[in-house]
Amino acid sequence: MDISYSHLIPTNFSDNAKVWIYQSSRKFTINEALQIEAILDDFIAQWQSHGIPVKGFATLFFGQFLVFMADDNVDVSGCSTSSSVDVVKQVEKIFNVEMFNRQNLAFVVKDEVQLLPLAQLNYALSNSFITANTLYFNNTVTNKNTLLSNWIIPVNKSWLKTKLSNLSA
Repeated sequence: MDISYSHLIPTNFSDNAKVWIYQSSRKFTINEALQIEAILDDFIAQWQSHGIPVKGFATLFFGQFLVFMADDNVDVSGCSTSSSVDVVKQVEKIFNVEMFNRQNLAFVVKDEVQLLPLAQLNYALSNSFITANTLYFNNTVTNKNTLLSNWIIPVNKSWLKTKLSNLSA
């Protein structure tokens, strides 16, 4: 699996551009991905904050992650953020997926994105299904800079590293 994505991130957005990542409960089919890209394009074309157009970007990464970015040309909060959440809810409804379940963690395992419920993490670690070097999708990144530097990282570089130390105790 090619996990390079930085070349797909707009270079004309500031490092502080706001980022939101939503992870699907499954990978979308090619047909679904094309439909989603059209939905995202339509949304970005009309995205506004207090009547001012938002310089935005939205795309589907790895067939499973909706990534929204808003440059700091306007303050994106409240209603403008809510409108992006509405798009994600629309995707959930149309494609019968979960996009807000933060209890599912995503890893690169056997060259694919694999989801693991948080409740099963200790079992996966203790049985070496997930290791310190397994790549983890850190969907908590909040700006362009951290999206580029801290989205797909080894488990031992994420908040999950505390789970590793608990195993050796």
